[in-house]
Amino acid sequence: MARAGMNSRLIAAQILADWLENGDFPERRLASLKRDRGFVMELVHGSLRQQAVMVWLEKRWVKRTPSVLTRGILHVGFYQLLFLDEVEVYAAINECVEGAKCQPNGLGAAKLVNGVLRRCDRERSAVQEALAKEPESIRFSHPADLLTGWNAAYGVEQTRALAAWNNCPAETILRVEQSRVEVDSFIDALRIMNIEPLLHPSSEREVFLVLPRGVSVASLPGYEEGWFAVQDPATALSVDLLAPRGGEQVLDACAAPGGKTILMASRMQQAGDGIVAMELHEDRLPKLEVNLRRLGFEGVEIIQGDARTPQDVLGDRDFDAILLDVPCSNSGVLRRRSDARWRIDIDRLKTLNILQFEILTACAMRLRSGGRLVYSTCSLEACENEVLVSQWVAAHPDFKLDREVKAFPPEAQTDGAFAALIRRR
Repeated sequence: MARAGMNSRLIAAQILADWLENGDFPERRLASLKRDRGFVMELVHGSLRQQAVMVWLEKRWVKRTPSVLTRGILHVGFYQLLFLDEVEVYAAINECVEGAKCQPNGLGAAKLVNGVLRRCDRERSAVQEALAKEPESIRFSHPADLLTGWNAAYGVEQTRALAAWNNCPAETILRVEQSRVEVDSFIDALRIMNIEPLLHPSSEREVFLVLPRGVSVASLPGYEEGWFAVQDPATALSVDLLAPRGGEQVLDACAAPGGKTILMASRMQQAGDGIVAMELHEDRLPKLEVNLRRLGFEGVEIIQGDARTPQDVLGDRDFDAILLDVPCSNSGVLRRRSDARWRIDIDRLKTLNILQFEILTACAMRLRSGGRLVYSTCSLEACENEVLVSQWVAAHPDFKLDREVKAFPPEAQTDGAFAALIRRR
């Protein structure tokens, strides 16, 4: 963890170093930060999004592989000098140099960092020109196989638009919980705090507000009272398709952190009675509980269980409607999950497909006759979406595919999402 007195750039570099060395999820470290959190998050997420460029720059200027912390410091410096507007060059370089001194052979590392970052600053225009001639996998900082697949599925122009979208900082979007506050009253309360929200274009049945950058969600009016949930509009696709109704028995089989569970409870106009929220990972249950309680949906039954074997905790219970937001590659939310793009490959997709098929098979058996199920992902990959659903329905004649919906980020201005409505005959 960060020590008192450490500069923000060094903290960001340490988080990056942990990711470079062990693949540690940066969110776990970022969540615990108390100081300069917004700035550190920008450095970490920005460096991860531009990881291909960071490595390209390393190869350009560093002859011998330095320590993993020095690499993290260089990445933080590169990102500031090449991707941040109005950066204070002296501070950017000086704090990186000072941070490099806090390790064995610190003076040597500091000298390396100083020389490389000053060269980066001097040769900024030449670097940009050279980068423009590199393959798209480096220019857009995405795995080559991922771009190839998108080119085939969406075309070159759409793929470039998607890659550019993924490389922008994610917005914080709130869904107003209209059962607890009127929209105009909430907007007025935000304006009193000099916060001017923007109405997201997806706002129809639900109202989504885009916050200015740097606003602390927990400090907003109505946070404790449950006036809003932090939620991208794409999350509503699957709930719209499932259309849960009051009086039904509904299962959210992969529930944490609870955004879709909350939206279903809100749509059913009750305290959550009739909804079972199941989650495999014990460490995610507290956040699920807190989110449901904050928005006033204490009636939701929360259980720990594996969606591959729901009978272990549900016994012979069955349901009118089931939401399956299955584990996926996250290729539709790469703007929001900056490190996820570097974990997507053919082997991982094959492993996920097996898991997704198992979950769909097991949970579909919990549907009552005539019941409905929505299979959803935050992926853009056909092998996790249309292809998998088609194969599953073909193998299970007691079920039929009703319809599918998809959100493509640059067009929808939301996260990417897929949802398929499946009915039991």
